[in-house]
Amino acid sequence: MSIYQHLGVEPIINACGTVTRLGGALMPVEVLDAFAEAATESVPLEQLQAAASRRIADVTDTEAGLVTSGAAGALTLGAAAILTGPNPARMEKLPCCDGFPHEFIIAREQRSGYDHAVRAAGATLVEVGFNEVVSNAGVRRTEVWEYEAAITSQTAGIVYVHADDSCPKLKEVVAMAHEHELPVLVDAAGELPPRSNLKGIPATGADLVSFSGGKAIRGPQSTGILCGRRALISSAALQMLDMDDHPELWYPPEELIDRSQFTGIPRHGIGRGLKVSKEEIVALLTALDLFDSGKFDRQLIGFRRLLQTVADSLSQARADCRMVEPSTHDRWPVLEITVDSSTLGRSAMDVCRALRTGTPPVYVGHVGLREGIVQINPVCLTDAVTPVLITRLLAELS
Repeated sequence: MSIYQHLGVEPIINACGTVTRLGGALMPVEVLDAFAEAATESVPLEQLQAAASRRIADVTDTEAGLVTSGAAGALTLGAAAILTGPNPARMEKLPCCDGFPHEFIIAREQRSGYDHAVRAAGATLVEVGFNEVVSNAGVRRTEVWEYEAAITSQTAGIVYVHADDSCPKLKEVVAMAHEHELPVLVDAAGELPPRSNLKGIPATGADLVSFSGGKAIRGPQSTGILCGRRALISSAALQMLDMDDHPELWYPPEELIDRSQFTGIPRHGIGRGLKVSKEEIVALLTALDLFDSGKFDRQLIGFRRLLQTVADSLSQARADCRMVEPSTHDRWPVLEITVDSSTLGRSAMDVCRALRTGTPPVYVGHVGLREGIVQINPVCLTDAVTPVLITRLLAELS
């Protein structure tokens, strides 16, 4: 009996990927060992975060970094840092922003439920552009001049959601923003791999960039990375750390928090509920080292073999299989299974539902369900569960 079954929860076969709702990535043994070892001793968290900052800065070619509670936590802390800077009086006010700039400009087509993380800090989002492509009303995307036209005395910064096809290009938005002395906060939660994005996205000049730590990096699911300008990372760290100490005794590492910037020491900040443990910090840094070294690339051949095995096994099922190749060498392929609803008598949505409610439960990628496509992502699959996955798929597609 597994630890989950002991709690009355049935483990699933995860063919969906490193999504949060299914617990993120499977952590490598090295990461689990680091987590367990870190639990056996105590350390000051500001010193550990300073060590993390050095490592993150090295991997991302930025001035500083912070381990956060997921990419969403990084966005909240990043927004809070931009809103307050080193001003402890503003830190005390958040999420109330009366009396200082608090608006963040964002492209309408980049809005999603995830931007709640920015709004949670007290920011107000100002939309620019239109969603003409999705609404089938035109071909134009958001343009740089639209960001610039929306700048007012209440503008604190710009939020940019990064994707391969995001428009306009991040570098163009950053250049315009910096002409107006405005910082840019980038949501790059799911932009790894390619590994080159660790350096490439910050290299655009973006002031703060957030990455997920529990997806491709394979750290604890609840971790994230915020990297960028040292002064902003300092403010973000200050608003997350435990501040219950005598000012006369509090001497954080200057590389993380430069006390000379502050006229006073604030109490617990808006990020206090976004804290991360010493175990999570160490585990994330271990996973980041593995990811940055390219060690996970060795798994790609195994992922392809696994997906081919699934496709070959479904050759007689009422479905067509297609391997979708990655756009870069260090991504993994996925398998798309197009359900023939006319002969099967059930839609892809029906198949997905049946897979989830069967024994054992199987969760597949659901992005293309309305187009009749079931997707198999191999990153959380193993050789041990693949035969069971094939059996479940055959039962539902035959």
